[in-house]
Amino acid sequence: MFAVAILTGQLRLRKKAFANPEDSLRHGGLKFCRTDANVERCRRAHRNDMECIYPFLFLGVMYCLLEPSPSIARIHFRIFFLARAVHSVAYLFALKAPTRSLAYTIGQIPCFSMALKILINLASYW
Repeated sequence: MFAVAILTGQLRLRKKAFANPEDSLRHGGLKFCRTDANVERCRRAHRNDMECIYPFLFLGVMYCLLEPSPSIARIHFRIFFLARAVHSVAYLFALKAPTRSLAYTIGQIPCFSMALKILINLASYW
C-alpha cells in the first residue's frame, strides 16, 4: 500500500498530472491540473488496497486477541499478503483477466475465515 502511494506520487510528477491547482502551479502551471490514465490506475489500485487492507488489519488484530495457533495465523496472514501483492501488480500492470479478481478472491478467504472464528467465539459468550 505504501509502495503504491509512492508510485502514484512519482507518476504524478513524471506525467505532470496534478489533482490540485496549487500543485500544478508549483510544477509548471494550471494546465497541469489534469487527469492521466496511468495516474488514475495507480489511484484506483491504492484505493482498492485501502478498502481491503484496513478491514484485514482490524480482523487480524481481533483474531490475534483470540490467541489462535501461531502457524494457522501465519498461514492466514501470508495468504492475504501474497494475494494482495499479486492483486496490486495485476492492477498496476493491467494483467489479463481474471488475474486480479482471482487474487482478490483468494485474499478474501483468510478474511472470511478470521471473521468466522471471531463470530463463533463471540457467540460462545452468549
